[in-house]
Amino acid sequence: MTRAHIQRLAFGLALLTAHGAFAATPINETRPLDPRGRVEIENVKGSVQVRAWDKPEVKIEGSLGEGVERLEIDGDREHLSIRVKYPNRSGMGVLGGDKSEPTDLRLMVPIRADLDVDVVSADVNVEGVASNELSVDSVSGEVTVAAAPREADFDSVSGDLMLTVNSGRVSAETVSGDLNLRGRLDGEIRVETVSGRVDVTTLNTRVQKLSGSTVSGDIRINTALANNGRVTLETVSGDLDLTLPKSLSANVRGESFSGDLAAPGAQINRPKHGPGSSFDHRYGNGDGDVSIESFSGDATLRLE
Repeated sequence: MTRAHIQRLAFGLALLTAHGAFAATPINETRPLDPRGRVEIENVKGSVQVRAWDKPEVKIEGSLGEGVERLEIDGDREHLSIRVKYPNRSGMGVLGGDKSEPTDLRLMVPIRADLDVDVVSADVNVEGVASNELSVDSVSGEVTVAAAPREADFDSVSGDLMLTVNSGRVSAETVSGDLNLRGRLDGEIRVETVSGRVDVTTLNTRVQKLSGSTVSGDIRINTALANNGRVTLETVSGDLDLTLPKSLSANVRGESFSGDLAAPGAQINRPKHGPGSSFDHRYGNGDGDVSIESFSGDATLRLE
């Protein structure tokens, strides 16, 4: 290889290195925030990672993708808004042909601060927050949470929700994504999906109210029921599997049009003419209320 070839190769490598260096803009920002303030985060594509600390401020790091207009930070010590601004081309925004690169955000927030995350195809990972309110809204990104908010709301279209939460009230919805929820859940739980799979497990707690519904996705619930608690589960073509303790004290009703029903000790009633089956059985003193319904999916109650 001639000297000229070596020089051209070195020059080309230098151009590639320079391009990589300017492809993403580093982020390093800090803003004061009241320990119980509120943080709102918006990002279309890339990732959002949130961790908690005991400082009265928000630290924002990461990288701004090439072609992104700017990172917009507004608000005050009570309410901070952090948005990744993408170009609006031909009046159609990021869904109309924008070629901007993904932006990755890493934030440290006060442990008690309320948190609201809104993304499209960005993955979300939240750990350690113990706020009054935690909300994550995603379209196709994967959402992973390990936190202890007083109230929590999660919404996804096609992305999976993997949630480990200690909370008194949780609402989680997906369309086609899977929903996995577990933790110390002793208040109200609402889970809903269309075709995704739902898996809920409570750890050493008794729920006051649990409702779940699905169209074609399967539902699996493993929990315990508080005194006078209520569980209501519905499915169209998906299978339903509910596990409760052997010490259950509740009236349990089951109904299905063409699916199979099963419950320990319960008499399954089937009409002489036409489809359908049902049962109504009392366990213990019948303090609580449990209802499981399906159209064509199977519905099973287990006592363990």
